[in-house]
Amino acid sequence: MLKIRLARGGAKKRPYYSIVVADSHSPRDGRFIEKVGTYNPLLKKDDANRVTLKVESIQEWLKKGAQPTDRVARFLAAQGLTTWAHGNNPQKGAPGKKAQERSAERAQREEDRKQAEADAKAAAEAEKAAAAEAAAAAAAAPAVEEAPAEEAPAAEAPAAEETTEG
Repeated sequence: MLKIRLARGGAKKRPYYSIVVADSHSPRDGRFIEKVGTYNPLLKKDDANRVTLKVESIQEWLKKGAQPTDRVARFLAAQGLTTWAHGNNPQKGAPGKKAQERSAERAQREEDRKQAEADAKAAAEAEKAAAAEAAAAAAAAPAVEEAPAEEAPAAEAPAAEETTEG
């Protein structure tokens, strides 16, 4: 399949592109069939020399079935040679299968942790309630037991007095 694409040239940090017709399997900067234009991204956007195209040659290659890449299609649309529509890929930002699995596992662990916290909180509240009931029962029981406890020392006291005298 033939492609009309960019081939990078220029120095490091100083890009310069040739617009070429090449086989889709050949390397980006490798073998090409014909050079049909240039692109200098360092020039201002309104500069006429930023993109230069050999329009007749490009039209011939398009008739032969050459497919422009997205960036080249934008340049050709600006010249009126083809139409270019912005691509729409709604799944582009969606996570992959493994990321979705990890997210599901993480959500399950979080749910289990919250359930364990809720169970622990319920158990702690049940313990507090049981302790409160035991305290209430203990508070009620000593009130009844205190009365006999007071009588016992009173009964022992006279006996203690008797033993000391005799």
